[in-house]
Amino acid sequence: MNALNFRYTDKELKTILDSLIIIIDTREKGHSVITEYLRFKNIPFKFQKLNTGDYSAMLPANPELGIIRDTYFNIVIERKNSIDEFAQNTKEDRFENELIRSHGMNFLLVIEDTYENLINGKYRSKYDPKALLGRLKTFEARYNFNTVFMERKLMGNFVYHHLYYQVRNVLKGK
Repeated sequence: MNALNFRYTDKELKTILDSLIIIIDTREKGHSVITEYLRFKNIPFKFQKLNTGDYSAMLPANPELGIIRDTYFNIVIERKNSIDEFAQNTKEDRFENELIRSHGMNFLLVIEDTYENLINGKYRSKYDPKALLGRLKTFEARYNFNTVFMERKLMGNFVYHHLYYQVRNVLKGK
């Protein structure tokens, strides 16, 4: 049996979620604001190669609560450090291949910038704002994911709480 076959009490759920480990892809660059937040809050994290996305979560084995082995979740966050990085990635097959690999996962794209900058063309790329927005919205519709625009300084808090509540929702059977 694993964690997904049980109904947990609120106390058990809290105990399990307190052991949540954030996974950071070993190829991820620019994660210092996130690791600084996790260290400051004493939230465990580890670096591990992810097949898709930059951040995910796992629960270590806890046989007392029915988690007989480390449990990984199909919940991932892909981070882009700017609209320019996103624009450059959309010109390459690599980004779309990542979206294809994410099929069946709970996938979220986070861009460290503002939506306003996207629609007003306030970025270095020569990509037309309407075309870039169209590209983003086409990807979202085709691959069933959402995009969040986020200030860099808030990324650690966002990554942790997004993963925490997604895992909590899975454990609650929702």
